[in-house]
Amino acid sequence: MVAVISLISTLVAMPAASARDSPYQRGPDPTVSGVAAQRGTFATAEVSVPPGNGFNGGRIYHPTDTGLGTWGAVAVVPGYTATWNAEGAWMGHWIASFGFVVIGIDTNSPTDWDTARGTQLLAALDYLTQRSPVRDRVDPRRLAVMGHSMGGGGAISAAQRRPSLKAAVPFAPASFSQDLSDVQVPTMVMGARDDGTVTPSSLDTLYATLPAGTEGAFVELSRGGHGFPTWGNSNVTRRVIPWLKLFIDNDTRYTRFLCSTLADSTGVSRYRNTCPYLPGGSTPPPTDEGPIVGARSGRCVDVRNDSRTNGTQVRLRDCSGRPSQQWTPTSAGELRAYGSKCLDAEASGISAGTRVIIRGCHGGSNRQ
Repeated sequence: MVAVISLISTLVAMPAASARDSPYQRGPDPTVSGVAAQRGTFATAEVSVPPGNGFNGGRIYHPTDTGLGTWGAVAVVPGYTATWNAEGAWMGHWIASFGFVVIGIDTNSPTDWDTARGTQLLAALDYLTQRSPVRDRVDPRRLAVMGHSMGGGGAISAAQRRPSLKAAVPFAPASFSQDLSDVQVPTMVMGARDDGTVTPSSLDTLYATLPAGTEGAFVELSRGGHGFPTWGNSNVTRRVIPWLKLFIDNDTRYTRFLCSTLADSTGVSRYRNTCPYLPGGSTPPPTDEGPIVGARSGRCVDVRNDSRTNGTQVRLRDCSGRPSQQWTPTSAGELRAYGSKCLDAEASGISAGTRVIIRGCHGGSNRQ
């Protein structure tokens, strides 16, 4: 798809990029005590999610403020045989009050493996952004995943399969089906020094597989055992919140909490990082909808016959302002039409003559 976009960019002019800095910044200037608090500055509400939609239901927590635009979001899954209510519900309002929408889920089977939990995390994000009662509050371009134990392995699996995610936080990840070698998503691995299930040495081995070009951090808590993220533990949230703020919101005010050492090392025995962090650049990609106009032809890139069917080929046509000629570049590197269809290199092709079509957006590299 990179070759396709490069070809198109030689023929057409996109809308100019915005010069705004950190348009997703929310809340007051952060302090150490503020980040460590059990609540941020935003009031929150809670919505129940019934079973279905690819996972076994759960809860959504969201800021009630509607005057600041949309919010970034994070999906969270518990560990093997655990439920959201028993293991993760404590963090729902806590994280949401700092300016995020949180969806905590139960799995289709309590014994689902790591990859199945990853699939359900992605299904939860799709539900949250497309069908949930709070979908109009969520920015579908700014999403993250978290999980504990087998759910931590699920977070890694989800990050592997959807590189457009902005952040991943696997807690004591039981990642039996994959390591981090294919992960492009900024990933904070967190464990505990006294965890006898997912041991510090196993996390050292896992973190060492993180690619050199991927932003990462490894936080080892001094105590808490394998269940350290299953209760109201501020030693968890005071690292997670800056990570989400930095990579979901591009809020560089939080860099000082993570680079080059932790601003607050309470409860931490070891910390590694890839500082300095570059959270998607200082300026987000342009997000204004508009036509792609040929510099020589003066014609617009058009979806044939105004179709919304997957596999429909695009073409150049006289500009008319119709919806089939309106494209939105996203922070995930996509070009979207109709809000949900992406410009796509057919069959992930990279050779000359590969057809350019539209297809549902899923974050794959052939849609970037």
